[in-house]
Amino acid sequence: MRIGLFLLHLLALGCISAAGCAQQSDAVARSAAPSDSSDGTLDTAGIMGSARAAHTSTALPDGRVLLAGGMARGEGTAAGAEIFVAASGTFLPTGPMRTPRHSHTATILSDGKVLLTGGYSAQGEYLRSAELYDASTGTFELIGTMGSARADHLAVPLHDGRVLIIGGVSTGWTFLSSAEIYDPATTTFAPTGAMTSARESHAAVRLDDGRVLVVGGHEGRRSAIRLHSSAEIYDPSTGTFSEAGEMTIRRHKHDALLLPDGRALITGGADEHDSRGVYSSVELYDPRTRKFQAASSMRMPRYKHRGTSVVLSDGRVLLAGGATRAEVYDPQTDSSSLVEGEARLAGQFSATALLPDGRVFINGGYGADLGPQSSTWIFRPR
Repeated sequence: MRIGLFLLHLLALGCISAAGCAQQSDAVARSAAPSDSSDGTLDTAGIMGSARAAHTSTALPDGRVLLAGGMARGEGTAAGAEIFVAASGTFLPTGPMRTPRHSHTATILSDGKVLLTGGYSAQGEYLRSAELYDASTGTFELIGTMGSARADHLAVPLHDGRVLIIGGVSTGWTFLSSAEIYDPATTTFAPTGAMTSARESHAAVRLDDGRVLVVGGHEGRRSAIRLHSSAEIYDPSTGTFSEAGEMTIRRHKHDALLLPDGRALITGGADEHDSRGVYSSVELYDPRTRKFQAASSMRMPRYKHRGTSVVLSDGRVLLAGGATRAEVYDPQTDSSSLVEGEARLAGQFSATALLPDGRVFINGGYGADLGPQSSTWIFRPR
């Protein structure tokens, strides 16, 4: 099945153009009250070799960042790979990727290699293929295929070094409840227990005890779409998912991460109206009580920002995606403040990487009526 790459994401449920998404974020940014104190600064950085959205940004053990794939400008295109050298602020070519792809996953493995799985090809085909990037040689190598072609899925590294691949959408708009395990010792994929619900645009967090919390998402599309408030937990010791209660609201296209105190932070997303129903809401999951609880709202609504939130060295969280302004959330005070500076982010489907010196590298995304962007930014915490 062939799919128009950029329209694939923008036409879903009413966000009919990059301009529409960006205009909404810009309007909120203009109306949001300024922060009383600065939590850091956001500055523009260099320009990537390719424009990218729905790509991946992976911090490598040597301090560099691998930028891989993504929607590029123009119908039927997907970007290749390049390296950001944080020490010099420069971009260098690498690769090439075996299969340019977007809406895929990239996971750093215990040996420092990067596993890339699935996504859409440049022609809009669902991919079963996977490849490994070796930073020491700058090369990609095709490895065994997944059990299912899948895009907009999740990949979560487990404590034992294996990787859990969860859900997504497949050929013929099939929404997947299936999951599989990648074993780096054999470079093969094997099935594991299925989720209780099919999920796309979901989020997941590996908890301190090694289990994986999966929250929200949707199945179906357009008038048949059904959003989930449900959550479930994967137990690697049994290879099974079990129900884990309900979030305070239904949401998809949100983000989630693990806080230093062991709770899971879930931010933003949207309802069935997509760009017309973006959330500023936040909630927390406490694995000790096994309950979700609403937290204070963000300063700006955010969606299509999965994987862009970063825990800073002091335990606060940088919310860097899904809107034109970044903000910092403090779990100790349950409050957030906008990051000062004139720089404006691209917004949706951007990517981030935490640098060794505590700065955060933010890159790509689409917005400002420009489609996928090649712009990058650096956040410096204070």
